[in-house]
Amino acid sequence: MRVPEQLASPKALDLASLLIPIEGELLLVPNVSVAEIVPLGRVEQISDGPQWLLGNYQWRERPVPLLSFEAINGGARPAAGAQARVAVFNSTGVSNELPFVAILAQGLPRLARVNADELQERDGIERRAFDLMPVSWAGEQAVIPDISALEQAVQEFLHESRGN
Repeated sequence: MRVPEQLASPKALDLASLLIPIEGELLLVPNVSVAEIVPLGRVEQISDGPQWLLGNYQWRERPVPLLSFEAINGGARPAAGAQARVAVFNSTGVSNELPFVAILAQGLPRLARVNADELQERDGIERRAFDLMPVSWAGEQAVIPDISALEQAVQEFLHESRGN
């Protein structure tokens, strides 16, 4: 299959990106969507939070919801490995109350220069709820995550937990 038009536009012909390792797969994201990759530190547990919400990670003196991409997509909640990192993502604009969300990574991301001609949607792969697209790029199998959907899930949980 072809990639969606927005990924194949002239503006995206050579996009600086990151390949972020999670349990059993890679996430492919544009560099500009990631605010920072930091070592895993203290995470405040959230009482009665969903399985996929690992807690609030303290980043730059603010709590940022830390998610398990694997668990929110129906998989098992992974343990943090020895090389675990936190990928802090900039908001996509779902809510002004949620300027950042973070995903638990299982190692250091790698830089990638993604050319739309090399990016292909993988056929026969079931797209999960928070997958924007499963892709193949330069011999790598990866998933482009739907960061807006992740933000929306966090926002819905926060709204419900406040009793609004």
